[in-house]
Amino acid sequence: MRQLTLATAFLLGVVTQALAQATPINVKKTNGCGCCLAWMEHLEENGFAPSGEDMFARLLVRFKLDNGVPQRMVSCHTGLIEGYVIEGHVPAADIRRLLSESPDAVGLAVPGMPLGSPGMDQSRWRDAYDVFLINNDGSTEVFSSYPGN
Repeated sequence: MRQLTLATAFLLGVVTQALAQATPINVKKTNGCGCCLAWMEHLEENGFAPSGEDMFARLLVRFKLDNGVPQRMVSCHTGLIEGYVIEGHVPAADIRRLLSESPDAVGLAVPGMPLGSPGMDQSRWRDAYDVFLINNDGSTEVFSSYPGN
């Protein structure tokens, strides 16, 4: 019994440490959006601690625009992490790179909802898509690219 208790305590410690090291990200989304929840699962699997906040669609769009997301970059959900805005189905690796490089920018965006992007990977088909860096002046540049099939 003592071995079981020690093993349980060890596992609990490992889980607690992993959760403590996870990077928090607040995700603004509409209620019941399956792809938003799937993207949040992708983040969680990659060391983030997402928390969701449901908003009415009109308020969510206003939130995006008020936080520097150009209309042409809009997608279905918006994340806030360490002073950056993450718009749409941005892969976790790109968010990690953004945080590591710390550019003076608004954040990242994957406009629309490309098939094969995190949260939109329900089939074998993948659209080619770009992740854009949103600069403070509203201009954008390609941050990374993903091929289709």
